[in-house]
Amino acid sequence: MLGLKGLKGVRVERFKKCKSVSVLKVIGLKPFKFFKLFKLIHLNTFPTILPTFAPMARILAIDYGTKRTGLAVTDPLQIIGSGLETVPTHQLLVYLQEYLEAEEVETILIGEPKHLDGNPTKLVPEIKALGRKIKKLYPTISIVYRDERFTSEMAKEVILKSGVKKKKRRDKSLVDKVAAAIILQEYLEETKY
Repeated sequence: MLGLKGLKGVRVERFKKCKSVSVLKVIGLKPFKFFKLFKLIHLNTFPTILPTFAPMARILAIDYGTKRTGLAVTDPLQIIGSGLETVPTHQLLVYLQEYLEAEEVETILIGEPKHLDGNPTKLVPEIKALGRKIKKLYPTISIVYRDERFTSEMAKEVILKSGVKKKKRRDKSLVDKVAAAIILQEYLEETKY
């Protein structure tokens, strides 16, 4: 087994040897770090690397509303965020409990609405209370508040451009779900790459 400096928790094992080339298996390396690793390696002097990515815990995004709440989640490798569900806000905690029992989640993003000048809206105290409840129930999951200004407008624009029929575009639950997906995708782009 080889050790790689600067890559904690990564294991490299000899996978197989074919003719004059050794193929190594990288274990425990997140996909975006794998490509950074390739930049460190001079391909003529280092063996071929075959990545095996272990599933990670998901990231969940919440677009909180007074009536409905949109949810989005990443895939197990935390590469792509997509809409999960829109639930009535009064049923949100019950839905989250069921979901968190079935899936491993490491971070929950909660959209924090702000006015154009950056001041919080009147909904922020409710959102902060939700974050505290979730943290109390699941202390190992980190809670991250994200600025959600314009996500609903961006969601409407995405839905319009996607060619969805007019009747479906009026479905407000779709807008909430897509807004949560936008919050999640922006977070992934900022933190992963």
